[in-house]
Amino acid sequence: MIPLSVHFSGVSYLDGVELENEQFYDKLDKCEKLPTTSQVTPHAFIEAFKKHLDVGDEIVGIFISSEISGTYNSACVAKKELASNSLFIVDSRNATMGLALLVAEAAKSRDAGFSAKQIAEQITQLTKKVRFLAAVNTLKYLRKGGRIPATTAVIGEIIGVKPIVSIIDGAVKSIGKARGMPAAINEILKKALDDLPDLRHGVVFCSSRAPELVEQAIERFKEPLHLTNWMICNIGSVIGVYAGRGAVGFAYIAK
Repeated sequence: MIPLSVHFSGVSYLDGVELENEQFYDKLDKCEKLPTTSQVTPHAFIEAFKKHLDVGDEIVGIFISSEISGTYNSACVAKKELASNSLFIVDSRNATMGLALLVAEAAKSRDAGFSAKQIAEQITQLTKKVRFLAAVNTLKYLRKGGRIPATTAVIGEIIGVKPIVSIIDGAVKSIGKARGMPAAINEILKKALDDLPDLRHGVVFCSSRAPELVEQAIERFKEPLHLTNWMICNIGSVIGVYAGRGAVGFAYIAK
């Protein structure tokens, strides 16, 4: 894992290294100005890749969507600089829990003895089938980031509107809304029932520091979708900047 950076009022932190998930949301709760994030540099990638290539390892790098961050492009620059035939870079076209699913699939294929090239090809194909659905608990950060007008945010907060977002063609898009989080979770379930998961690949639930919402979603989803196991992950800073605390999501690979 190679961290992106988060910047609060001119102070930079390596996400997950110098700033843990809970610390990030604590700072986000209190900040007046929305923090920013920055991509991994080509130099950081070269350093990370070279130590593995030098001992004869093959590498499959699976990175956050190129529509969301420049990190994938930095990895491509590093690959060109290293000129290695043992290094394969994949644009996940996804983020957070969708990316987690692809990494888990890659690990399974690695353990089954597939080559790096085979894994990269497999994961590239699977990116087209990843489905990412999430409900945002607050409109505050979407407003601060200029994603929605201030008046829309104020009215939405008053009546309890929860936007439902997806990742489509690699970018975060709004696909609906609901009044209250229980209704939003139900809307996510409806969309999953219309485009069913392939349970051979597993599913993942995630939240931005809202484990109780994850539990609610699991209880609501497991019978209709016939779930017997799942992963749980946390939404990090890159998506968390706009989602804020209290978002809940579900990702899977469609049939």
